[in-house]
Amino acid sequence: METRFPNLPPLDARAYRAARQDRGDGKVQALLEAAGQVFAEKGPDRATGKEIAERAGINPAAVNYYFGGIENLYTAVLVKAHDELLSYETLSGATAAETTPEAKLRAFFTVIADRVTGPNSTSWKLKVLSREFLAPSPAMQLLQNEFPRKASIIRAIVSDLMGLPEDHPLVAHGCVSVIAPNILLVIGDRPTLKIAFPYLRLEPEDAPVLVDRMTRYALAGLKALAEEAKS
Repeated sequence: METRFPNLPPLDARAYRAARQDRGDGKVQALLEAAGQVFAEKGPDRATGKEIAERAGINPAAVNYYFGGIENLYTAVLVKAHDELLSYETLSGATAAETTPEAKLRAFFTVIADRVTGPNSTSWKLKVLSREFLAPSPAMQLLQNEFPRKASIIRAIVSDLMGLPEDHPLVAHGCVSVIAPNILLVIGDRPTLKIAFPYLRLEPEDAPVLVDRMTRYALAGLKALAEEAKS
């Protein structure tokens, strides 16, 4: 399906400010929350500024006033969801607080587990990001700009665990093996996951067990890859 925003411009100054700086403006936050809900339910192709403004209880003209149009509003919603769920700062802060690569890996998984088992797991934020990852719009470029920095975090951890340089091909394979389950948890539709894996528990109290199992599984796999490098 052709995207509704084929020539989406870069996030302009107004929208960027609204998404990341003007947290105290009640109208801005109301629009972002309402837009997030509508975009999660309908996607950017079927959402309208009028419906978003009505849900926020605000004059429809506010969409243009604060964001410069619905296209920038959609991009601002992605920025907000990304910042509050899986920003580089969140991941780097969690891992930097640990001293060993094993603890850093566990901290990385803890961030993911907290997001997919906590309140955000049923919020519009994960749904909007899931839609964008599965059916990218031009706004995806804004998120892709963050990918290299995030990859550098897990690449350094995997490199230390395997005792191999970061540019070694097996380190890249190890990173993919570590990240892939997390991507499934983040973008996977909850009802679909429950159908495929009816006994998969993703409640808040399950987070520590999930982290422990993912960590042990990853460490065992990385150890096997490291042994392969020696043979």
